[in-house]
Amino acid sequence: MLKKLKKRVAKGFTLVEMTIVLFIISLLILIIVPNLGAQRKHATSVNQEALVNMIQNQVELYHDDTGDVPTDLSQLEKGDYLTAKQVRQASRENITLQNGQAVVQ
Repeated sequence: MLKKLKKRVAKGFTLVEMTIVLFIISLLILIIVPNLGAQRKHATSVNQEALVNMIQNQVELYHDDTGDVPTDLSQLEKGDYLTAKQVRQASRENITLQNGQAVVQ
């Protein structure tokens, strides 16, 4: 009789164990997902701030070299102060030049 009991013992997880594991995973996801959104917004704002500072530095270099203040980012691109990729990124981030200052609109 003991031999029959040993054979009937199944290997694997019970439904209760699987439910508990899924519940724990769901809780972790509920905690992590909102934090990812906040981190993404913070990273975007830091990136945007760095881009504004870099553009402002290039505006100052342009002014030192030419004596003029650029009115458009394309002037900085034509003078090799910015790359086309940087200008496109600034456009996506809504960064423009106003009175010689890089601003986010």
